[in-house]
Amino acid sequence: MKKTKYYVIWEGLSPGVYDSWEECRLQVEGYKGAKYKAFDSKEAAIEAFRGNASEHIGILKQMSRHQKSGSPATPPASIIHNSLAVDAACSGNPGKMEYRGVYVATGLEVFRIGPMEQGTNNIGEFLALVHGLALLKKMGNNMPVYSDSRNAMLWVQQKKCKTKLERNAVNAPIFDLIARAEAWLQNNSYSNPIIKWETEHWGEIPADFGRK
Repeated sequence: MKKTKYYVIWEGLSPGVYDSWEECRLQVEGYKGAKYKAFDSKEAAIEAFRGNASEHIGILKQMSRHQKSGSPATPPASIIHNSLAVDAACSGNPGKMEYRGVYVATGLEVFRIGPMEQGTNNIGEFLALVHGLALLKKMGNNMPVYSDSRNAMLWVQQKKCKTKLERNAVNAPIFDLIARAEAWLQNNSYSNPIIKWETEHWGEIPADFGRK
């Protein structure tokens, strides 16, 4: 019996999840910059569609190739080059919040979420750290994760985002992400070391948004 594939289209004529290559092909053929990928289960496809294409294609493949090739790294020698750095930025408190993860050895942006309305920097730092851990676990990769936020590291350790921000209709999507992050921490283990990025000695973390 032929195994069914499910196709996620992040960028195409009509983004979505499709259960046949023919349907997928019609949406991406001739579409400049189309982003799509096949998955073995519908559940995995739906979950992937809710996320970012860069979590599944392109950048992560480049990251894996770099790990195997041993390309020269540029960060200071005291830093573990084969690692992920995460950071957040927020314009206002609360304000427009976003976060991302960057592969330290090359500066490749691995994921980026936001901006989202009425968040805080602490929330962004927490979500970035959990996002990075979940993504690396999905890849089967136990590389270290750097964060410059002691609060985020503590919250991850406690498996709880201890923000004092109150939920409202505008920032509800952020609180939905918090709930997913807390649930992931409660239901998953990870072997990735979480290391404090020492800004005073090393400069800004590679995932910094450069808006200070």
